Amino acid sequence: MVFADVDSALTAEQRAIRDVVHEFAVEEIRPGAQEADETETFPEDVWDGLAELDLTGLTVPEEYGGFGADRTTYAIVNEQVAYGQLAVATALSVHCLATSCIAEFGTEDVKDEWLPDMVSGRPVGAFCLSEPQAGSNPAEMTTRAEKDGDEYVISGEKQWITNGQRAGVYIVFAKADEGITQFLVPADYDGVKVGKKEHKLGLRASDTTGMTFDGVRVPEEYRLTEEGKGLSSAFKILTGGRVGIASQAVGLAQAAFDDAKAYAADREQFDQPISDFQTIRHKFADMATQLQASRLLVREAARQEDNGQDPRIAAAMAKYFASEAAVDITNEAVQIHGGYGYTTDFDVERYYRDSKITTIYEGTSEIQKTIIARGLLD
Repeated sequence: MVFADVDSALTAEQRAIRDVVHEFAVEEIRPGAQEADETETFPEDVWDGLAELDLTGLTVPEEYGGFGADRTTYAIVNEQVAYGQLAVATALSVHCLATSCIAEFGTEDVKDEWLPDMVSGRPVGAFCLSEPQAGSNPAEMTTRAEKDGDEYVISGEKQWITNGQRAGVYIVFAKADEGITQFLVPADYDGVKVGKKEHKLGLRASDTTGMTFDGVRVPEEYRLTEEGKGLSSAFKILTGGRVGIASQAVGLAQAAFDDAKAYAADREQFDQPISDFQTIRHKFADMATQLQASRLLVREAARQEDNGQDPRIAAAMAKYFASEAAVDITNEAVQIHGGYGYTTDFDVERYYRDSKITTIYEGTSEIQKTIIARGLLD
């Protein structure tokens, strides 16, 4: 592990969790990561391993069988899982978004019905907010939820849905009479249709699809928020989610840094390791500084949330800086590997492809800067 001083503020339990998840990432996630990426297949055996570690119940309160993790622990877990493979960390974080919505907004009956099974890893959860024409501005969504007696009828399309094919339950945002509202929609309901699987630059092992909800009838008890309160609830959940994405960016960047460091020590040119050349050493200085700053921003955002403060600006800063740093660091890792870095013989090319998505999902870098500026100036 690098930068132990940053982790010195962690509790003994948090350090133990970090070490266990790091070991799992190295021994169980990494060995199959390249094949999963090449075949665009999610590693279900890894998911089952996460469930055995209770990580699929990471954000679920203990009374429903979950881990009940605070935001700092959540960040630590996301970082270490992403150290193994970003696609796996993304699937886990979206599952946690779904469980968080149910835990935060569901009735006791809904929590009792869904959370214990989701803690065990099945059903997998998905989060359906974005639409083909409504990404950065979800207020423009066109998915509708029409009240019909004691049911709602949901119709519309969603896009960029992580766990789309794998999910057994979807958290769906739709416009009801009073505005955007949040619903729980089981995957086996009539009218729930999985769209085409996206073939992506990176994050290729992650299951990403479109979704169509064609006249799906949902009982009123599966309405998770009051009508019109869905968007504010989404933003509340996504603020914590952004800390998770920032943590994933840190884990990915750490993996690239470690691989580049090992390669530079081993690779020789002009009768010396390339790590002896000042040009390469300066690259590591820049990478380490960005990595250290990213981790500190993440931990500060998590600390604020754990202390009951409003973490919106801190979370946006962490997500913005850490994701952009991940792109820079993975780029340098490829450069340090030279021609080999451009091949699939080394993991750095996958890190580089994967890194870009961290600047896009759960709010683009441009959206994060807007949030930061609004909080500081308005």
